[in-house]
Amino acid sequence: MSTFEVEGGFRLQGNLHPQGAKNEALQVICATLLTGEEVVISNIPEIRDVLKLIELLQKLGVETKKVSEGTYSFHAKNIDLNFMESDEFYSLAASLRGSIMVIGPMLARFGKGIIPKPGGDKIGRRRLDTHFIGFQSLGAEFDFDATKSLFRVNAKKLKGAYMLLEEASVTGTANIVMAAVLAEGTTTIYNAACEPYLQQLCKMLVGMGAKIQGIGSNLLHIEGVNSLHGVDHKVLPDMIEIGSFIGMAAMTGSEITIKDVSYENLGLIPDAFRRLGIALERRGDDIYIPRQDHYEIDTFIDGSILTISDAIWPGLTPDLLSVFLVVATQAKGSVLIHQKMFESRLFFVDKLIDMGAQIILCDPHRATVIGLDQRFPLRSTAMSSPDIRAGVALLIAAMSAQGKSVIHNIEQIDRGYQHIDVRLNAVGARIKRTDI
Repeated sequence: MSTFEVEGGFRLQGNLHPQGAKNEALQVICATLLTGEEVVISNIPEIRDVLKLIELLQKLGVETKKVSEGTYSFHAKNIDLNFMESDEFYSLAASLRGSIMVIGPMLARFGKGIIPKPGGDKIGRRRLDTHFIGFQSLGAEFDFDATKSLFRVNAKKLKGAYMLLEEASVTGTANIVMAAVLAEGTTTIYNAACEPYLQQLCKMLVGMGAKIQGIGSNLLHIEGVNSLHGVDHKVLPDMIEIGSFIGMAAMTGSEITIKDVSYENLGLIPDAFRRLGIALERRGDDIYIPRQDHYEIDTFIDGSILTISDAIWPGLTPDLLSVFLVVATQAKGSVLIHQKMFESRLFFVDKLIDMGAQIILCDPHRATVIGLDQRFPLRSTAMSSPDIRAGVALLIAAMSAQGKSVIHNIEQIDRGYQHIDVRLNAVGARIKRTDI
């Protein structure tokens, strides 16, 4: 168990370089199972969840090699199908939410896939129905072993089909796309997720020889091919980390430049921060955030309280709502944060209330934040990180608070942010990692 000891109240200054996108990396690494040829992926974030997935693929028989920092080669020519029946596979896969995306490529290439109920953040219900309904539409047989919490799919040959997804699940769409690229015939997926992560996966698959039309929209047409070949692929910078850095700069009154952000793939994120009153400027492909002693929350045209809510892409990603919430605590004005997708993600606000924030938790999905306008800095305290995104929100709060805060269970933060303490200390933060 590790902790962060955070001395708050210090301004940051300098350049921050975002890591590769975690959510994209999990998808494209699983896609390497679709071919027996070498695939090289660069800008991989070397964080807990990603490294666990790479370990899982190694156990399945994928030859992996670290070429350089953040660049790995994958060669899935000799897959051990029997390993999927082992207790070790069950244990590894169950500890990682991203393991669910192994099953689509395995089904497509080898005709079978097994996965235990995957782990991940405890932020509410995260159904898997979309994945398996999609596989069944492609002709797979599905079975759920309730005693072992195991999902199984089998198919001699997948066949293209039309499907209307009941939800625009990112991982569900990714899994179905990876299965469909080797299916016989044409697959049409309507209400497909279209996040940049999914677009990147599709572009990588096209580079491997797949035939996909409609990339970037919610209507995908996939013409199945017999086989895929190797490719080189680069992961986008992580939009969630970029958003976290924007919020951190505002909350601590810092002057920060975030480098090489792939601005065109950030969607509504910059404008959503502007609505909280945060000044930011695009400089080429960088984002510059000047020092601000105050920032004021916008209202709707009629003067009513602003609502910031998540939505499927190109709407605002739910992974940043925890950051928006904590940043609003020191703004001038009020805002309603509406987390639609997960019913447990706002339950970390009690820790912010203990620090002096004025927050009303309306229900599991909504919280009203009354900004303190920097007049009453948050108080330092001891707290525990409940999940990745709440963890970094609490870190931002601790960096703005007066005195020393202690954050326990930072393994949750490490799952999504690579060497976050080292990188922030380099621009003026005072974060000490302690192993207990």
